[in-house]
Amino acid sequence: MPNGFAYLVLLSWPLVTILLFRVLPLPKAIAWTIVAGYLFLPEQTGFDLPVLPQVDKTLIPALSAAVMAWVKLRDPTTPRAAAAAPAVKKLFVVILGLLLVTPFVTALSNSDPIIIGDGVFFIPGLRIYDALSIINSTVVMLIPFVLGWRFLTTEEDHAALLKVLALGGIAYCLPILIEVRLSPQLNTWIYGFFPHSFAQHIRGDGYRPIVFLNHGLWVAIFMASAVLAATVLWKVRQDKGERLGWALLTVLLLGALVLVKSLGALLIVLAVLPVMVVLRPRGQVLVAALLAGIVLFYPLLRGGGLVPVDWIVTTVEGIAPDRARSFEFRLDNEDQLLERANLKPFAGWGGWGRPLIYDETTGRMLSVTDGAWIIVIGQGGWLRYLGVFGLLSLPILLLWTRFGSLRPGLATIGLSLVLAAGLVDLLPNATLTPVTWLLAGALAGRVQLATAGKPEPGTPERPARAPHRRDRPALSKATRPAPVRREVRFRR
Repeated sequence: MPNGFAYLVLLSWPLVTILLFRVLPLPKAIAWTIVAGYLFLPEQTGFDLPVLPQVDKTLIPALSAAVMAWVKLRDPTTPRAAAAAPAVKKLFVVILGLLLVTPFVTALSNSDPIIIGDGVFFIPGLRIYDALSIINSTVVMLIPFVLGWRFLTTEEDHAALLKVLALGGIAYCLPILIEVRLSPQLNTWIYGFFPHSFAQHIRGDGYRPIVFLNHGLWVAIFMASAVLAATVLWKVRQDKGERLGWALLTVLLLGALVLVKSLGALLIVLAVLPVMVVLRPRGQVLVAALLAGIVLFYPLLRGGGLVPVDWIVTTVEGIAPDRARSFEFRLDNEDQLLERANLKPFAGWGGWGRPLIYDETTGRMLSVTDGAWIIVIGQGGWLRYLGVFGLLSLPILLLWTRFGSLRPGLATIGLSLVLAAGLVDLLPNATLTPVTWLLAGALAGRVQLATAGKPEPGTPERPARAPHRRDRPALSKATRPAPVRREVRFRR
């Protein structure tokens, strides 16, 4: 159970937000409020109020940033948003509306209870009240996306966001070293409780750090994002001293990621890092778009047998046999859960454990949900899945389709790869966090800009092509320049 200090830190975060907005520009203040709140506020601490969403580390930083941003907007000196392309803006608005309407469809199609055996296990049907509860949590989830969509739209904003991610990873390096050596105890020492199963954080002869997050896997994917962000900043910086500094920090963050002991996050970084370093900007965006497309259509690919799961298990087994068995167990669970989700593919089964599988005699739960994709499609069907993963994936896909007109800079391109790496991790894990939504919103704000003809800073200018002779306007005798007379002298 959280101690009094945990509640004090949680309730004091609005004061921290006010301070950040007083000393930092608006985009940087939003980024630090969301990212620092996610990293350092206590898990499983809050107030569960009736009708209203739960007041916890997800709501307080997001709501505090939204209120302060609204206050800043009332200041006439605050820069206004650039004009948006109507078609792209309407697309995001439609998806947001879909996410708010889907809970009503889910509740209306799941009014019947689930009864296992002779009443030994009973799950009540959904009511409109449940739909309102889902909408509340959905609104809280989407606040970081909307903030990024509205306020973090330029190359400079994206570079600042990457810097916040990298510095957040640096701040986590020392706690990771402490917990690797002494076991994951910081949350217990400071906030009075351990937020997860301690047995899952023992790895061989050592430990997997958890710091102040929900699980060690959450620490791993954040550190992976920090490594990639530092790599982008190494490429963006022009000063040799800054480039050397970011290169050293990248190595430091990569070492911390290795200590986290998460094979999946490490493999993602090792796959994306060469793309950042070797490929040209258009190639980097293409890789990010391919990864986002695979994630968006993953249920179809998985259901159609197009994902080489056997090859993946064999490959992982050659690297880490114990992790291969865990991965194979997850895949078997996903097959069963996907089969059940297909019984209600349109709007899903809803919450309260209704999408899970139970023993017909005892009512004991037989399934384990790990990946965010199977959780979303099981609870809300394809409607919610396309809403959630559409908002996360479409900014990257649109960045690729509008690459020629947008001319994105290196920071925006790097941000797309950081987001794509996070989306890949959503297939085996449920690591969908406010930071993920903030990254997606920042890219969405960039791709919807209507004033996209002007290249961003960090993008090399294309040399202007001289007009062809036939394209040049004809000159009249009055405007035609007089011929230059040259005096020619001959030597005798």
